[in-house]
Amino acid sequence: MPADAHSHHHHAASPRDELNRTALSATIHCLTGCAIGEILGLAIGTALGWGTAPTITLAVALAFLFGYALTMLPLLRSGLPFGTALGLALAADTASITLMEIVDNAIMLVIPGAMDAGLASPLFWGSLAVALLIAGAFAFPLNRWLISRGRGHAVVHSFHGHRS
Repeated sequence: MPADAHSHHHHAASPRDELNRTALSATIHCLTGCAIGEILGLAIGTALGWGTAPTITLAVALAFLFGYALTMLPLLRSGLPFGTALGLALAADTASITLMEIVDNAIMLVIPGAMDAGLASPLFWGSLAVALLIAGAFAFPLNRWLISRGRGHAVVHSFHGHRS
């Protein structure tokens, strides 16, 4: 075993580890907003007996709403004006949420019966869980790439704790 094999326990993380950690955090953050919106949208559409297209439209709209809201809350708490926080959220999350929504909804559409399964069905919830996890796996490299170029959540992180 190399002498420095355990050095990461005693020293600061490498820039690559830090980039991966930030990208993972951004991806989980985006995935949380997407999941809240997707679950609410699919649940509302299904409960109201809506067809696939309006249900997905609602789920996507709510995924963007909750994704942006989760980014904006800490920025607003730090004292940034609403317009600034909104601009940062749009810049940080639009690409990631868009990719997640495309992947998530495509998977839900290709799993036989998933969209028609109903809220009481394990097929519906299992399909949604798998779709969201795969969507997150697709978004991680995008978030990592954006952050490595000073975009995406790198911009937001520079504003956390902006003012007391």
